[in-house]
Amino acid sequence: MTVKDEVRGQPEEIERLEASAVNAAKVRQPLYAARKKIFPKRAEGSFRRFKWLVMAITLGIYYLAPWIRWDRGPHAPDQAILLDLANRRFYFFFIEIWPQEFYFVAGLLMMAGLGLFLVTTAVGRAWCGYTCPQTVWVDLFLVVERAIEGDRNARMKLETAPWTFDKIWKRVSKHAIWILIGMATGGAWVFYFADAPTLLHDLVTFHADSIAYSTIGVLTATTYVFGGLMREQVCTYMCPWPRIQAAMLDENSLVVTYNDWRGEPRTHGTKKSAATGAVSGDCVDCNACVAVCPMGIDIRDGLQLECITCALCIDACDGVMEKLGRDKGLIGYSTLFDYSTNMAIATADHTAPIDPSRVRDADGHYHDKIRHFNWRIIFRPRILLYTFLWSMIGVGLLTALMMRDRIGLDVLHDRNPQYVLESDGSIRNGFTVKILNMIPEPRTFTLSLKDLPEGAYMTVAGETTSQGRSFEVPVEPDAVRTMKIYVTLPKAEATESRKFGFHIEYPETKEFENYAADFVVPGKK
Repeated sequence: MTVKDEVRGQPEEIERLEASAVNAAKVRQPLYAARKKIFPKRAEGSFRRFKWLVMAITLGIYYLAPWIRWDRGPHAPDQAILLDLANRRFYFFFIEIWPQEFYFVAGLLMMAGLGLFLVTTAVGRAWCGYTCPQTVWVDLFLVVERAIEGDRNARMKLETAPWTFDKIWKRVSKHAIWILIGMATGGAWVFYFADAPTLLHDLVTFHADSIAYSTIGVLTATTYVFGGLMREQVCTYMCPWPRIQAAMLDENSLVVTYNDWRGEPRTHGTKKSAATGAVSGDCVDCNACVAVCPMGIDIRDGLQLECITCALCIDACDGVMEKLGRDKGLIGYSTLFDYSTNMAIATADHTAPIDPSRVRDADGHYHDKIRHFNWRIIFRPRILLYTFLWSMIGVGLLTALMMRDRIGLDVLHDRNPQYVLESDGSIRNGFTVKILNMIPEPRTFTLSLKDLPEGAYMTVAGETTSQGRSFEVPVEPDAVRTMKIYVTLPKAEATESRKFGFHIEYPETKEFENYAADFVVPGKK
């Protein structure tokens, strides 16, 4: 079915698609309803090209990142990004995170959360529409589906067609490729937790650990089900963000909006008679915006929980407006403030025709509609607060990363017994000392006592080292050395319990670490 703009004399005909919203905002749905399949039509335009670019970048990073090499020397793995759970290390290019430095990961998670709040407050669900893994993989699966089964009309026809050989091989091919994509997704994930080339060889030769195969199996199944079978249901029913986003939006948030002040009342391309005093808007009710929506909604019903602001409806509508010779932007990114302002101006004179490029006020004067950048999107308290907090956390993490020491010292006092009374009256306390060498090179540290009388000394259990107040302690690269240390205080000095310190130092770089400990004397506090 086609419609034609007769008033403006445009020869271009617009196809009216037989599409209705699967998730209709104006119809109250039951608590449970059987899923209606959505067959989104391929869109073309700037937002669709941007989504292709984002999909290529994000998938490229995910699949290729484990294969990037980074030389850390002979004593550390050369994989740029590695979650080494066996040795409790996290490597990210030149950064190495130890378990006790988990606050870096916590800080990054806080930045991610605040960044999500910031983006949603400014431009709605841009994360959901462009970079969410569910959106990216659904786009990838749709590419496969369109390549095998065709675009929207062909897929709808195939859905209702009898099970012929043509339908069977198309469905088998599609699902087989989907499963292969799922296997590649699960395989790429496990490569982040072990040396990728080695693990790939072990997987192919069936020598890998069972946990690797089970992880790939689970991720293959979830990717196939979520991206291929459930699609929009994951965003609507499983993801909590659609319900949280309402608290993030305000009147100055950019969201995908149907400008009904310009589009209504709708027509099929023929302007109503001016003699009746009625006017019609620019919307020709072609349903192009509904046909391309991957969530199956009609954006003309207003902002809805299901909308992921992918902006494909903008591309579809702009294409129709371009064919009709009308201004683009009937559907576009807009704020509630600007929408309300334009709505008030456009409806001030109900009998005046609406010019797509200008609006008329109550006095009959035309004004350019709001096209300039709305600085309220950025300069408002919530955006500034989120930006400030996000920046402060980032600065704090960078400062901590630049200032952190690459040595560590942990000491644990023996609890049973807390002290030993020797035959000559001296008192001995036992300590478990852990020295951390947090770089991938072997280093020799100097361990010494501080704040104890000259007669105090220490010995290392299990070693022939003579007693003394300091020792040279070699530590393997990127490792922890644990020693049993006995500290002895002569009888003349053992008059009361006291504080003292263990001190380690790496002479070449002057790095040092101190630990305050207690020396316990019987009956003395």
